[in-house]
Amino acid sequence: MARSGAWAVWAGSAISTLGISWDVQWHKMVGPDTFFTLPHLALYSGSAIAGIASLVMVLTATVAHRTGRPVARTIGGTPVRLFGGAVTAPLGYLISGLGAASFLLYGLLDLWWHSIYGFDAVLNTPSHVALFLSISITMIGGLIVFAAARDQLWAQAGIAVTIPILITFMPITTNAFSTLSLPLDPVIVGIIFFSSMLLIVGAGLLRRPGGAIAVAAALGILQAFLWWFSPWAAVTYAASIGLPLRDGLVPAPPEVPGAVPMFLVIAALAVEALFWRARMRQLDAWRVVLVAGTLTALVVAATLPLQMTLTDPTAGIGLTDVALIVALGTPFGLLAGFLGARLITMLRATAQTTKES
Repeated sequence: MARSGAWAVWAGSAISTLGISWDVQWHKMVGPDTFFTLPHLALYSGSAIAGIASLVMVLTATVAHRTGRPVARTIGGTPVRLFGGAVTAPLGYLISGLGAASFLLYGLLDLWWHSIYGFDAVLNTPSHVALFLSISITMIGGLIVFAAARDQLWAQAGIAVTIPILITFMPITTNAFSTLSLPLDPVIVGIIFFSSMLLIVGAGLLRRPGGAIAVAAALGILQAFLWWFSPWAAVTYAASIGLPLRDGLVPAPPEVPGAVPMFLVIAALAVEALFWRARMRQLDAWRVVLVAGTLTALVVAATLPLQMTLTDPTAGIGLTDVALIVALGTPFGLLAGFLGARLITMLRATAQTTKES
């Protein structure tokens, strides 16, 4: 039951990620649509699957508690008593369920927004930002569920494939700041920050040699799949319903997978080497995580301009932009390491494993 619930939430998150990549590519290659499209269906069905799975797990925990059976913290994390003790909700499933419920509610706001302002919308509308935040909350809940059972092999695999989904999805929310007058694209900052922090969190939760590389490898597989799937699905779906592609389309990388850091595996190797040295020499874990965050951010920041140049023939990146991106790597890497360490501590506290007892 614990395994089925965790993977059902993960499946919902994965379908939502596929849906957002498809939907963004659809708007880029085809243009205006209606609210009721297959990419939107994928987005909403993903949240519905995660929400229903979370609800089932909460009801199961509630029944178990009310019949006097203990609710293990390894099943979804610390049980939370709600409504005067009438409901018992494992923390992970509570968060993923709230994220899914808010997504469906903000979907109504999105429908209203499109009915007023049209369907060829941008990513930074209030309704879209709310939807992205809701999906992110669901994904975080799924990570808590896997983290609570991290002494099980299936949960470790779940962590290794959930972190890449978060790395792919969370920078999309930073589009909310794209209308501000900033010296650098906030999405680039989001890519550097979230990929660094989440890689550290994944390695810290797995706490085994090769953990960071496993996360980076899973991210590469996800990126390759979305790179192929998103434009293929947009073109195929448009042809099936008789819609033409936009005029003047130029070769460009698919937007969502194109923003995923392609060279994160280099940072993962550096993190593995750093963690190995820390284990051998009994170095202070807190400082090691700070250094690992900074190192990861510098690698991502230094390779992003190269990635853009290699994949997008229309990308115009000047030396000033490159210097600014790399310069931002250090402060955002330190912040990623600091918050990553805090998140690792909090996630490990949701349930103590057998080895830690």
